[in-house]
Amino acid sequence: MTHNGKGLHGLQDKVAIVTGASSGIGRAVALAFAREGVKVAVSDVNVEGGQETVHLIKEQGGEAVFIKCDVSSAAEVKALVDGTVAAFGRLDFACNNAGIGGEANLTADYSIEGWNKVIGVNLTGVFLGMKYQIPEMIKQGGGAIVNMASILGHVGFATAPAYVSAKHGVLGLTKNAAIEYAKQNIRVTAVCPAFIHTPMVDDGLPAEVKAQLELAHPIGRMGSPEEIAELVVFLCSDGGTFMTGNPILVDGGYVAQ
Repeated sequence: MTHNGKGLHGLQDKVAIVTGASSGIGRAVALAFAREGVKVAVSDVNVEGGQETVHLIKEQGGEAVFIKCDVSSAAEVKALVDGTVAAFGRLDFACNNAGIGGEANLTADYSIEGWNKVIGVNLTGVFLGMKYQIPEMIKQGGGAIVNMASILGHVGFATAPAYVSAKHGVLGLTKNAAIEYAKQNIRVTAVCPAFIHTPMVDDGLPAEVKAQLELAHPIGRMGSPEEIAELVVFLCSDGGTFMTGNPILVDGGYVAQ
């Protein structure tokens, strides 16, 4: 991908929201958008990390603002969308990426509080994003939304019942919105990464578990945030204009096994 909007078509001077953009996949998506000439509303509950992402975008000559948002709050998500339009005048793309891992427990032992928190961020957060993003996109004749799902939207993973349920739900929401708004020129896709080198994985798991996870991918490693970001940006570009309703695996062969 080249810089300054001369690589992928249909991105220059457009406007995107990226949630969960203080680190990991979200930061990589925000940076990739900005390299293609997209103006980015960077959002997260982590203010310091989000502001650092904005700084990195501006360092490479891009335009960005930071808007703090807890995606499980309807009022905050609406304020994020309103703030983006106030800053940049429009909304073309959204990457609903914010997510949490949650507690590790078997289904019968999983706490109700833990369940509600994971579902609130990982599933309700995607619903709220689309609820407020879609009307803005309709106003200007279309747009593209990429929801961050997971390989765990396709398969189970012991001790992660809330996360697995939320990501399966994201795929359902994506398909539903795609068919509802296709005639209004709004495309909705879901990206399904395997295990990626992000703070959630790198800082949250013991070394022996990470080693096992690397071996679980036929390709022999975990992925990088940049590998996911490239796909997200492509899906919003003119290269992805016949793609909607799809869950797209980026998983090093994990689900093929």
